[in-house]
Amino acid sequence: MQDKDRNVVANLAAWYQLTGGREGAGTKWLPDLRQWWRRSGRRLELPVDGVSAATRPAGKHTLQFASDDKRIAALKPGDYELVVEAAREVGGRELLQIPFSWPATKTVTQTQSGKTELGDVSLTIH
Repeated sequence: MQDKDRNVVANLAAWYQLTGGREGAGTKWLPDLRQWWRRSGRRLELPVDGVSAATRPAGKHTLQFASDDKRIAALKPGDYELVVEAAREVGGRELLQIPFSWPATKTVTQTQSGKTELGDVSLTIH
């Protein structure tokens, strides 16, 4: 997530190969997530507890974060963007940014659709 000035305020999830494989550890490919890597990834000690997880296959996935999660609870009232970035080894890369205001005064759902690497990405805040 980033604030209105595009400063990273929280890393919620990073999916990559956690163990070494035929081509080495999955961390080798993390710089391909260019925006995330430049803004915060390269400064993190990996794997990051509660953020790092194994790569997921193509399909529909749901992530849920409670308002008392320390990364969410630390947000000051204001405008933010959820940033979702994907890169494939032999494919392209794509970045979606979904704006939202915090705290939510009512349930709000926003959806953006990827064109190449990401499908529909929805953010629901309540």
